[in-house]
Amino acid sequence: MIPDDVIEQVREAADLVAIIGEHVELKRTGSDYRGPCPFHGGTHRNFAVIPKKGMYYCFVCHEAGNVFSFFMKKLGMDYPTAVREAARRVGITIPERGAIGPDPREPLFQAVATAADWFARQLREAPEANAARHYLVSRQVSMETAEVQGLGYAPRGSAFLDAMKGLGLREEVLLEGGLLVKRDDGTLAPRFRGRLLFPIHDLRSRAVAFSGRLLDAGEPKYLNSPETPIFHKGKLLYNLHLAKHAMRKAERAILVEGQFDVLRVALAGVEEVVAPLGTGLTGEQAELLQRHAPHVILLYDSDDAGLRATFRAGDELLRHKLRVSVATLPEGDDPDTLVRQGGAAALEGILKQAIDVLERKIQILERKGFFGTLPGRRRALDRLLPTIRAAADPITRDLYISRVAEVAGVRKDVLEREVDPPHTPTAPYRPLPPVTALPSNAEKTLLLLMLAGEPWTSRVVEAIDPEEIEFPAYRAVFEALVENAPDRLDETAARAYEALQAEAQRTAAATDRTPDAMFEQSVNWLEARRLDRAIERINREIPLATEDEKARLANEKKRLAAERNAKRPTYGIIETARRKGAPGT
Repeated sequence: MIPDDVIEQVREAADLVAIIGEHVELKRTGSDYRGPCPFHGGTHRNFAVIPKKGMYYCFVCHEAGNVFSFFMKKLGMDYPTAVREAARRVGITIPERGAIGPDPREPLFQAVATAADWFARQLREAPEANAARHYLVSRQVSMETAEVQGLGYAPRGSAFLDAMKGLGLREEVLLEGGLLVKRDDGTLAPRFRGRLLFPIHDLRSRAVAFSGRLLDAGEPKYLNSPETPIFHKGKLLYNLHLAKHAMRKAERAILVEGQFDVLRVALAGVEEVVAPLGTGLTGEQAELLQRHAPHVILLYDSDDAGLRATFRAGDELLRHKLRVSVATLPEGDDPDTLVRQGGAAALEGILKQAIDVLERKIQILERKGFFGTLPGRRRALDRLLPTIRAAADPITRDLYISRVAEVAGVRKDVLEREVDPPHTPTAPYRPLPPVTALPSNAEKTLLLLMLAGEPWTSRVVEAIDPEEIEFPAYRAVFEALVENAPDRLDETAARAYEALQAEAQRTAAATDRTPDAMFEQSVNWLEARRLDRAIERINREIPLATEDEKARLANEKKRLAAERNAKRPTYGIIETARRKGAPGT
């Protein structure tokens, strides 16, 4: 096998226009080249070579591919021979390896590629796909664009399974490739039914999975292929196989939330655009971006859910030493609507105004008045610290510390100790027994209020951060409610969500406390818990501090204790009982 990095090097170095130009008379049309198709023997210029994307496409016979597939389809080469031929033309030496046999995953690649071709043909031709075609028209996506992007349509019924069997594909391969699902009675059915499909490709431009958008009412709105031997959604980015060349040329990547956002931004001429696959950005996806560009601009929605996703992604990117900026969209807009209404000029204007991710956080906190009071500054620091700690680049981290110290009015050396607390032995301090194995009533109460809808969801989101929810399943439910995406919960969190829904109905009828009282008491309880953690941290620092520092720490501890007791007057009684072995609340 030829190493993937060598294959990528050959693909990027190959002059696709010159190679195809040996067989087809090509003429430049804008940034592309057009000529008669060499595959179906056409006479009109329906065959496009797109150098920026390293691909070709025929709008009549729908043949598409890259330099390697051209050699394979036109000259009858197998894949390794096609790579070696392209390498020979650009002067790259292919390292030889011993024979290791065929890739056992090849049947899966073949099955997904066959399905992608079949789905694309359904979108073009099937009467049932009229709704999908009309939907694309309503989103201002032409069929020509849909064909180039490989969009498809999955009909209802058994037509897909019948077609795949007719093409000789075995059911077990289709099942392993995520194209079929097994029902409770043991029968098999197509996974995607009545959905507009976006094919997902790996870095070698092989179709490995699909993301399907439901066109009618129902849930889930988007459905991705499951994890398979050839598809791991946390390790791929949508459109990266096409965007990576533009990313290297532009020295930046644009990260958006969904497939339609990618499509719209790319059509506006910004081709270095990618999106995660229905989840938050993972470390593997951040590493992929780091390999192709030094700078990432986050172009997410500007609502609360979009901002939370923005800052989670920003912290992950900072851990991989990337420069991270945030482009702020007008309220109510997403990248798709922005480009449809304002065109490429509006998009470029937004991208040019992108600011550093930490500056964007500070900007939001300033607008909300956090820096106007001492408690507000403390809470603002709690929200800024994760981003400072995420910055793996030492210069970026130092700049972040200086900026936050300036805006929050704290000494830089104090903030540095907060960001990177010195290692202290645990001998002088006997920690409390763990109490986070089970959820607190305060966390549950706030989630029950969020399940009641607005305005409670907004009030809870404004009052607390996800990190303040210590029970993992409840934190997942909190984030899912913020993003209005409960269908993305894993099995454990989904069970917690169902239990909360059932309890919300009982609580609404049985409780004698007003929602305002429940909200105030729960927020105070979580704030008291945060303050107690700060006090415990001071307890660990005091034995190792100088005499002057001990006096300062003692005063800080006294201030925090007074603030904590004001939040929850019975807090000290409960903690004393807990230390003596009494059961917790």
